[in-house]
Amino acid sequence: MSSGNRVFVVGVGMTKFEKPGRRANWDYPDMARESGTLALRDAGIGFKQIDEVYVGYVYGDSTAGQRAVYELGMTGVPIVNVNNNCSTGSTALYQAVRAVRGGLAGCALALGFEKMRPGSLGNVFEDREQPLARHTRALAELVEPAFPMTAWMFGAAGVEHMKEYGSTPEHFARIAEKNHRHSVANPYAQFQEEYPLERIRAEKMIYEPMLLTRPQCSPTSDGSSAVVVAGEDFVDRHGLAGQAVEVVGQALVTDLPSTFESRTARDIVGADMSAVAARAVYEQAGLGPGDVDVIELHDCFSPNELLTYEALGLAPVGEGHTLVDAGDTTYGGRWVVNPSGGLISKGHPLGATGLAQCTELTWQLRGTAGARQVEGARVALQHNIGLGGAVVVTAYRPAER
Repeated sequence: MSSGNRVFVVGVGMTKFEKPGRRANWDYPDMARESGTLALRDAGIGFKQIDEVYVGYVYGDSTAGQRAVYELGMTGVPIVNVNNNCSTGSTALYQAVRAVRGGLAGCALALGFEKMRPGSLGNVFEDREQPLARHTRALAELVEPAFPMTAWMFGAAGVEHMKEYGSTPEHFARIAEKNHRHSVANPYAQFQEEYPLERIRAEKMIYEPMLLTRPQCSPTSDGSSAVVVAGEDFVDRHGLAGQAVEVVGQALVTDLPSTFESRTARDIVGADMSAVAARAVYEQAGLGPGDVDVIELHDCFSPNELLTYEALGLAPVGEGHTLVDAGDTTYGGRWVVNPSGGLISKGHPLGATGLAQCTELTWQLRGTAGARQVEGARVALQHNIGLGGAVVVTAYRPAER
């Protein structure tokens, strides 16, 4: 993140995340209208005051972003369509923040949505090189391939951690138990019930080598989220300082030479680029892991949450499971990780996920998260990753409190 104008989140909104097709006649323009209207209302502004729009989605035709945003208004405003796999929502946010920080926009909207099909994700185009082909070939040199592909990739990283550092299937199951327990208090979550460890163990096996069961995997989901960001002058003119949350650090990092050269499953699924992004954000913000109170991170599968503890510096590499043993990632611990329920329980509509993370952290820093509220939260950290690959890490603090 380059130096420049200060940037603030001033409005957030999201739909409930739903099982695909559960809400009849709910298409992506309806989702965008719902989340975008809520975000604009939260900021106390109209669409005419938005200078630029960045719209994220993974599965959709070329100008679906325009069609979605036209539900909020048609002002001739620049609308940019964004696709960065599972980090799409945060990439849209990254672009909006850069536009404001660079003085190109006084106020920008980042909006993400996804209308998904039930079941495991699959390739849309079969007549060309797949974006993850290099990653899967590299992992196949280390571990026998399995299906579903993403469960194999993250599951293999979990098995690697168990073999090298002594974590166990119990640690990964307890991460899922925590996130499902957190989601009970989240009315926007796709799942809102507790999953005791016994139930998690008994559910359908998705990747047997590490006993990865369905409740440890994020579901396909429909839904949308939206975030309004603005510069300091805009915040002052509209009297928004009391609700504004400042973006104090942000980095987008793509795959590194180590992704393939380290010959480790953890780096193939992005642990190294997550660590590089986190270090950059801490430096920008003048913060360290110990300063953070609440975290929303990309738990697409329970192994990735544990790997991300280490990538974010919450624990040294190889010791992420000790945080699970100590209860350090839930209420009463050193950090509260995924108070929303995370991707595992809140759901994972790809284009909306990163913006929903921002929305949750904004509520946390405003002190308006209700039963999920992390007491005294003053510093928040967000992590959103997409294989193939890109990761966005963002740090937030309240403008006033």
